[in-house]
Amino acid sequence: MTTRRAVRFDRYGDRDVLYIAELPVPEPAAGEVLVAVKAAGINPGEAAIRKGLMHERFPGTLPSGQGSDLAGVVAVLGEGVTDFQVGDEVLGYSWQRSSQATHVVVPASQLIPKPAGLSWEQAGALYVVGCTAYAAVRAVDPKPGETVAVSAAAGGVGTLVVQLLRRRGVRVLGIASPANDEWLTAHGVIPVHYGDGIAERLQEAGPVDAFIDLFGPQYVQLAVDLGIPPDRIDTIIAFDKAAELGAKAEGSMAASTREVLTEMAGLVASGDVELPIAATYPLDRVADAFAELEQRHTRGKIVLLP
Repeated sequence: MTTRRAVRFDRYGDRDVLYIAELPVPEPAAGEVLVAVKAAGINPGEAAIRKGLMHERFPGTLPSGQGSDLAGVVAVLGEGVTDFQVGDEVLGYSWQRSSQATHVVVPASQLIPKPAGLSWEQAGALYVVGCTAYAAVRAVDPKPGETVAVSAAAGGVGTLVVQLLRRRGVRVLGIASPANDEWLTAHGVIPVHYGDGIAERLQEAGPVDAFIDLFGPQYVQLAVDLGIPPDRIDTIIAFDKAAELGAKAEGSMAASTREVLTEMAGLVASGDVELPIAATYPLDRVADAFAELEQRHTRGKIVLLP
């Protein structure tokens, strides 16, 4: 195998800028591993980066690859790598926007063994949502018996956040559409519908001790308006609003460690935490996958299968 297929874009824009390129298979440097990718999750942040909306915060070099999440099989070891052997099943992440491809090189330190009980789809979707959910829950420091509200509670990160909160004995108010009532209720979460009157509905279900925002700045403002202390508010997306109001903005980068990823993989593999897979797409249909994702009504994760 001398060539690989990889998602690329040469300019910022809508989904039509995405294409599949034939590129040389890279050689892993010292401390790196070449992985034959079996599954690669997609995330809303990747759409924002592709559109140029994150250029000031996360500048990139064009042409660019895409993707952080990955799971696959170790194909080649770089010099000095002793943690893995060729043929090992692994999951992890790339910080080079490169995982949406048939093959990717990543540092061995950014991989962990894939638990046998974890499907390829779950393994390839886990890093961003798993570490983000872990960081967001940790940021608001919930105590048993407290009430925590979560916006976008049925999305990729939200489905994990609400379950991690429930595991801590927290009363969870899950803000989502009525279509998610059944799933949220089945997981011990009290559904609260978004839209006009959301503040009143939260007050009726409250009082709310902490707030995790997974959607946008309006919810950070709502949390402050509800009287929640800024140090009990965390957002993974509304960075400017968080800075303005003194709220936290801790996401995946705050918990990107092997230890956290191993803990989250174990929880999903054992069935203690569910990671819903909403849909899978072949690499050639990456634009279709993002079309579904960008409707912002996905429960759980969408995954590419290279």
